[in-house]
Amino acid sequence: MMSTRDSSITPISNQTVKRIPFYLGYLQSALAAGTENTSATVIARALNLNEVQVRKDLAAVSQSGGRPRTGYVIKDLVSDIEDFLGLNNNDEAVLVGAGHLGKALLSYKGFDEYGLKIVAGFDSDEAAMGMEYNEKMIFPLNKLVDLTKRLNIRIGIITVPAGAAQGVCDMLVEAGCLAIWNFAPVHLNVPEGIMVQNENMAASLLLLSRHLQEHFSHEGIQGKTEWEEILESGSALDGQR
Repeated sequence: MMSTRDSSITPISNQTVKRIPFYLGYLQSALAAGTENTSATVIARALNLNEVQVRKDLAAVSQSGGRPRTGYVIKDLVSDIEDFLGLNNNDEAVLVGAGHLGKALLSYKGFDEYGLKIVAGFDSDEAAMGMEYNEKMIFPLNKLVDLTKRLNIRIGIITVPAGAAQGVCDMLVEAGCLAIWNFAPVHLNVPEGIMVQNENMAASLLLLSRHLQEHFSHEGIQGKTEWEEILESGSALDGQR
């Protein structure tokens, strides 16, 4: 999303950017509850974050700043964060790959809250042509470059299988997209100046699985064995009935 903030401002780290939406969600809830002011201390405690880090993050995105004793005016801070995130602008995107995940993303209405509007979907499957999801129509893949150029779209979303992802990425770059949101489990090669944000669900699942293995190993527990014992216990009870 494009922000109206001065482009000469020192770039903000990706880690800070990832925390900002959590601040916004908390602040919006506090505002809805009738709270008018808050502080970095209160926010850090509520979100279980480091107070010094929260203070630095807010200083980087707040134009109004906090005040002695009263802290931040929540309404103003929410406005500053929305401006920083570009939520007052509408960035348009195209999605390629109308499978289960693609259809889910096309149907999701929550993107509007973050300033993103998916305007169309593309797929190579003729059976999907002309279908609509949340008023977004599916077009043939061979129309991707032409339509994306004509609509001046700068964001492309990839939800195709790994084997087709690089080819789709090349088409999006050719069409003028500067940012790629990639859901395919594959590394994409792009020219300099093109940003790729990967959402690798397989990698995330492996990390969760690895964490559980380490936990069970540390506790001296074998999850599968215990589950088998439960099943065996159930079978034994059934035999006694």
